Amino acid sequence: MPKNSKVVKRELDDEVIESVKDLLSNEDSSDDAFKKSELMVDDQEEKDVDVEEGSDVEDERPAWNSKLQYILAQVGFSVGLGNVWRFPYLCQKNGGGAYLVPYLILLLIIGIPLFFLELAVGQRIRRGSIGVWNYISPKLGGIGFASCVVCFFGALYYNVIIGWSLFYFSQSFQHPLPWNQCPLVKNASHTIVEPECEKSSATTYYWYREALNISSSLSESGGLNWKMTICLLAAWVMVCLAMIKGIQSSGKIMYFSSLFPYVVLLCFLIRVLLLNGSVDGIRHMFTPKLEIMLEPKVWREAATQVFFALGLGFGGVIAFSSYNKRDNNCHFDAVLVAFINFFTSVLATLVVFAVLGFKANIINEKCVIQNSEKILKLLKIGNLSQDMIPHHINFSSMTAEDYNLVYDIIQKVKEEEFDSLGLKSCQIEDELNKAVQGTGLAFIAFTEAMTHFPASPFWSVMFFLMLVNLGLGSMFGTIEGIIAPIVDTFKLRKEILTVICCSVAFFIGLIFVQRSGNYFVTMFDDYSATLPLLIVVTLENIAVSRMYGIDKFMEDLKDMLGFSPSQYYYYMWKYVSPLVLLCLLAASIVQMGLSPPGYNAWVEEKATEEFRSYPTWAMVVCISLIVLAMLPVPIVFMVRRCNLIDDSSGSLASVSYKRGRIIKEPVNLEGDNTSLIHGKSPSEVPSPSFGKNIYRKQTGSPTLDTAPNGRYGIGYLMADMPDMPESDL
Repeated sequence: MPKNSKVVKRELDDEVIESVKDLLSNEDSSDDAFKKSELMVDDQEEKDVDVEEGSDVEDERPAWNSKLQYILAQVGFSVGLGNVWRFPYLCQKNGGGAYLVPYLILLLIIGIPLFFLELAVGQRIRRGSIGVWNYISPKLGGIGFASCVVCFFGALYYNVIIGWSLFYFSQSFQHPLPWNQCPLVKNASHTIVEPECEKSSATTYYWYREALNISSSLSESGGLNWKMTICLLAAWVMVCLAMIKGIQSSGKIMYFSSLFPYVVLLCFLIRVLLLNGSVDGIRHMFTPKLEIMLEPKVWREAATQVFFALGLGFGGVIAFSSYNKRDNNCHFDAVLVAFINFFTSVLATLVVFAVLGFKANIINEKCVIQNSEKILKLLKIGNLSQDMIPHHINFSSMTAEDYNLVYDIIQKVKEEEFDSLGLKSCQIEDELNKAVQGTGLAFIAFTEAMTHFPASPFWSVMFFLMLVNLGLGSMFGTIEGIIAPIVDTFKLRKEILTVICCSVAFFIGLIFVQRSGNYFVTMFDDYSATLPLLIVVTLENIAVSRMYGIDKFMEDLKDMLGFSPSQYYYYMWKYVSPLVLLCLLAASIVQMGLSPPGYNAWVEEKATEEFRSYPTWAMVVCISLIVLAMLPVPIVFMVRRCNLIDDSSGSLASVSYKRGRIIKEPVNLEGDNTSLIHGKSPSEVPSPSFGKNIYRKQTGSPTLDTAPNGRYGIGYLMADMPDMPESDL
């Protein structure tokens, strides 16, 4: 070897190294530019493109800051006002503690499986309800649009309830509470108690007259209630500000809005257990009436409550889940959130029955005092003999047990004349058996009980702040169920869409803050949600189990979770849940047909509620709510069935999802790689070279020719997979 060979070799090595460095630097710059590129589908830009697992490209879709934030969001959405004022009522009405048995059974049969299904499809496809159901089954793509419509209808009146809670919250900072006693009015000669209040009660009067200033019928508008209009505006502003940045803004609020209600419920439970009569209420709750369990109505109402408690069909569950990582254990999330929801309902029921037991004890004491005075008068005038009264009875300090003993004796001795004496039976059970739900429980029964609490303004502030937080948690999920699918589909700016959505909802919601607004809330609650949501969830189950294929779905779950879910879900989704849902749907239609369509109107002269049938125009509105909610399903089905959308037009209808990546269905493709797209194997086609095909376009630059099968490209196999479900968006 020549003497200078080592020098020559070193120089050659340096040149090679420098050439490699240049090549790598060029590749890096090209790669960086490529990473910033946008996917092109027939000259249509898609900025928010999810990519296959394992890719180094960052997903532009927002994500939860932590698993805790996500769980709190799902809990906040599912745990709502229904847990506080609907579940206790059903428990009281349907056999006390025995009601928990059918509820738990149905939670396992339809609740958890369907909740798991919605979590799984949202997490797998990473889109809102519109994109998800277009992917699962294009012909049933209308499910997503129907879900958005139902969400919007629900948000319209649900936020009104938050407005009511804000009004009571604002009125709680005074002592005594304004609904503590009936107001006095002056007439020509002297001051008297307001007649409407005297015939009902202070809390009932305050709710119907002071808060709602309610009209006597649905047809009598009465104009806007300005106090409630301002509260509704405040409620929508709160929702808009919380949701304007999506989960980045609402997620932080979840830490307070989801956890605060539990603090309040626990504080209420501890405080109420120290009051007289609370144990009687809890004992009444847990006393099972097993014979009621055999009634079909109990199972139907339990199934409906399970269905609505988890927020199925609204789209909020899917939207929240779509911000998860694809390997998140959504099965664990489904079971956890479902049982948190159940135990929250039980905790709320304990609190409600303890408070109602305390209230019943106070009412019972008043009943004993009033009727004891009647007995003394009857003894004085001689209608009753002193010999009837046991010697140990002391009328100055009559207990409930002593009164009931005297009452039974008088009833037996004066059997024929007893009704004319005007005595009443004072039993705590009679008061506890008076089933109260909804606004009647929160704004009448509960407020009345709190007036007897020590430091009642403090507990009133806490209670209504809890209702506001429960409502907001559910509203966040409901609005996300509207915003997320529309943003995913039409690529609108979330901030602008949120402001528009909340503004439109506020102006439409003005019908609920008229003097007749409470009747419209009842109408929307009865007709805009129940039946449409049942149909939506039934179609969701059928779309996954029949149209997409339950076996394929189970494989997707295994690929996503890293383990195979229990075969229990396979049989639930394929056989049991669809059957139960169809039975529940049929029972709800029958129930709706048998129940006369109407509402309870407040009659000022009688100071009581009176049932009235809906006028013809109101029936048209009721039917329109159901039809409008379900109209997208048949429309989209017919559009897909009849091929009314031309796939060659390059519209969104011809875009398909496959594992989060968007591909264009082959339509008259030309070029060297056309044969690959049309089904030929890679071996039958020459290897691709630079500068022959267009797959991506550099942002802000002319169209450049790049390789189609790079690390960031779609690749040939993705376009050639025969088992890939092609779903139009």
